[in-house]
Amino acid sequence: MDPFPAASASLATIGPYLGQMQIAYFSMEIALDPKMHTYSGGLGILAGDTARACLDLDLPVVFVTLASRLGYLAQEIDAAGNQVERADPWPLEELATPLRAKVAVVLEGREVWVRPWLFPLEGMHGQRVPVLLLDSHLVENDERDRGLTDRLYGGDETYRFKQEVLLGIGGLRVLQALGFSIRVYHLNEGHAALLALDLLRRYPLAPDPGRPDLLAYDAARVRSQCVFTTHTPVEAGHDRYPYDLFEGLLGDYFPVEQLRLVAGANHLNMTELALNLSGYVNGVAKRHAEVAAQMFPYYHIRAVTNGVHVATWAHPAFAALFTECAPAWSYEPELMARFDQLLPDDRVWDAHQQAREDLFAVIAERTGIRLDPALPVLGFARRITAYKRPSLLFADLDRLRRIHEGHPFQLVLAGKAHPADVHGRDLVHRIHAVMSELAADIRIVFLPNYDYALARPLVAGVDIWLNTPEPPLEASGTSGMKAAINGVLNLSVLDGWWLEGCIEGVTGWGIAGHPGGTAERLYDRLEQVVLPLYRNDRSHWIWMMKQSISKIGYYFNTHRMMRRYVSEAYLVREGAIRAGVRMPAASASMLQAPAR
Repeated sequence: MDPFPAASASLATIGPYLGQMQIAYFSMEIALDPKMHTYSGGLGILAGDTARACLDLDLPVVFVTLASRLGYLAQEIDAAGNQVERADPWPLEELATPLRAKVAVVLEGREVWVRPWLFPLEGMHGQRVPVLLLDSHLVENDERDRGLTDRLYGGDETYRFKQEVLLGIGGLRVLQALGFSIRVYHLNEGHAALLALDLLRRYPLAPDPGRPDLLAYDAARVRSQCVFTTHTPVEAGHDRYPYDLFEGLLGDYFPVEQLRLVAGANHLNMTELALNLSGYVNGVAKRHAEVAAQMFPYYHIRAVTNGVHVATWAHPAFAALFTECAPAWSYEPELMARFDQLLPDDRVWDAHQQAREDLFAVIAERTGIRLDPALPVLGFARRITAYKRPSLLFADLDRLRRIHEGHPFQLVLAGKAHPADVHGRDLVHRIHAVMSELAADIRIVFLPNYDYALARPLVAGVDIWLNTPEPPLEASGTSGMKAAINGVLNLSVLDGWWLEGCIEGVTGWGIAGHPGGTAERLYDRLEQVVLPLYRNDRSHWIWMMKQSISKIGYYFNTHRMMRRYVSEAYLVREGAIRAGVRMPAASASMLQAPAR
């Protein structure tokens, strides 16, 4: 008996998409709705904003991700200031529709079945983009395999590799089982790189007995179908797996000596696999593309700077004001370029005060702390890990106290550390220890369980947005973009997207200098420029707010980002397939000898 009796009706639900969707976007995580805990942070938020832009632009894209029934993690802070993690389940059955199609991937000699659930992301005018959530919680599966799609980034190395098998190989086969005719596969980070390998094994070439070091598969044909976006310049962010793990789980699925030619000589490097089998590769900011090209010098890595979905992240008060000035702004963000001229100063300030009030109410409800409406609020919220340097502001507590004495301010912090990131968890503890030490002098709030729902009032309701990564390790970042479209001014290290978005003293302020000396520059900026301006020159502050909204909003948005992908990546790949043209091969040395 089918455990999902409604599945038959669901086939009619998927039918309208089958002839339309020609592009498949694969991401391990995607933020679709605050109730759906299918994301952990920036990568998932970006994927969700990408889906919403596809919705607005009516692009033929289907999204594929894991169901992540138990979410990423729900964060609590104990009395000692330590992060405590628990599962973060969500009601998949209430929010998505199960589809009848199932596919199997053999792992450890067992068939592991995967079933897709359909979540149709809906627009304001009835348009929809299909999102497929892959689920292994099936009665057909061994008990050991049912939870493989449950915990986002959970478990050990073996668990994570199995997840990547189900996403890449299982996701590709699910699309085919459902009847999609996909022309282009977009791999959002390397987690889905095994999709390209599954394509590769379908295109064998006649082996050359004189050159056993040559790839015996048609990689050019796979590259003509695949687009790869890499998101991290941090070495630890590139998944690597032992080849004996690959063989132990997948057996003779693909000859390992051949795999070494496209995935690395010593380890299965998912990023290298995606680089070798994708015809279009990009980083997520101009600086990141430069760094990625240094990390992987034999590849042509382009730059498509990230953006945000402006209609999602604009506070309702600002959205209403924007609509008055340019009714089509949410569908044509380029219209925001004129907002520095169109937005009345008093209305901008009023909208900002509404956003502040909403944030203050959230803080009071969650923590019992009431912020002072007369003082500026500095905000810092992102994943808590070493290279993000969340404790940089606290490098010199005496200096911070002196700054506060001359120019009082308040600070709101939020962020989760991955359970396996020991240093990140220590940073959470250190932040809370510093908060206790400064409690008598500076009002500081840490909001636990930073998520999609909390991010919206936070990025809109602070006055100054801090970002202090260690350069050049910030690939892009998007939280500062969300803040900017709400008139919040960025004070950030010149790295990632901010290298492109910062016009000093106009859209915000940059923190330059050697990474080791950045704390002093941060303090100088706060004490000598930012806080005095907020306190003493309201009209100029509002002028900068309007510059930030217009100059950042019109460009750093997912509509511009997706138009770039369509014109530079998708149409090129699609045209090559239709014409039967093989895309140019990558570096010959890359395929004729083991990769580095």
